[in-house]
This record gives sequence, structure tokens and C-alpha cells, in this order.
Amino acid sequence: MTALKSKTTQTMKPATAAKKLGVFLPATPAEFQEGVVSRQELNSLQTEPPTWLVELRRNGPHPRSVVAAKLSVSVSGLARAGVTEALTTAEIEALKSANPDWLQRERATQAEARKEAVRIKEKQSEQEKRQSTRDAAALRGRR
Repeated sequence: MTALKSKTTQTMKPATAAKKLGVFLPATPAEFQEGVVSRQELNSLQTEPPTWLVELRRNGPHPRSVVAAKLSVSVSGLARAGVTEALTTAEIEALKSANPDWLQRERATQAEARKEAVRIKEKQSEQEKRQSTRDAAALRGRR
């Protein structure tokens, strides 16, 4: 006879949960930072966010990945500009309004990187189509 295994609850560290929620871990409540978060708890936080989570997402401070996305630059671009700290929504908006030279440069760099990614994807797609056509022709030739 085989014994039934009880299903273990999948848990994650608070840092992982904060990353999945898109919030800056040090700004979360102490009970969130000190415990572990189950998959069920994470799903609950995503579907029915408590007030602290709604406020953090709205006003920050935001983690670098969120700051970069809101500024339309890369995380590396933030580092090149010396922006290493979490920023609030108000600070992000102030940066957007001031539109410093570094922000303009990094946005242009990010736009070029996106264009290049699209170009490479289209090229790969075209190569795959040609290969598929050759493969189909080779199969027809074998018959």
C-alpha cells in the first residue's frame, strides 16, 4: 500500500512576494517583512489588496523596476543616472516634469533597444518561415 502524501503549502520569502506585488519591501508592514507568504496569501493580496498595499502601489516608495517602468527607462539607465533609491510617485512625477538630460538620453536608449528587439524578433520569424517552407518542400520531394 502507498501512503498518501499531504500536500505541502508553497511559501516564499517576503522579498519574493514584494517583487511579485510590485512594492518596495522596506515600505511594507513589519508583519509582512518578518514572515513567509504562502501562494494562497499572495493570491489573496493580489485579488483583494489591503489598504497598505493599495497605498504603496499608488504613492510608493516604488522599487527600481517600477520606477524605471514609470519613467520609460531601463533599470540600468536608472543606475547610470545615479538613481539608486526607491522613489515615490510624487518624486517620479517631478522627474518627468523636469525632464533632465539623463532622462531624455535614457528614454531614447530604451526606445532604440525596443526597436532593435522588434527587428530581431521579425528577422527570426522570417527565418523560421523560410526554414518551414524549405522543410515542407523537402518532404514533398521525398514522396
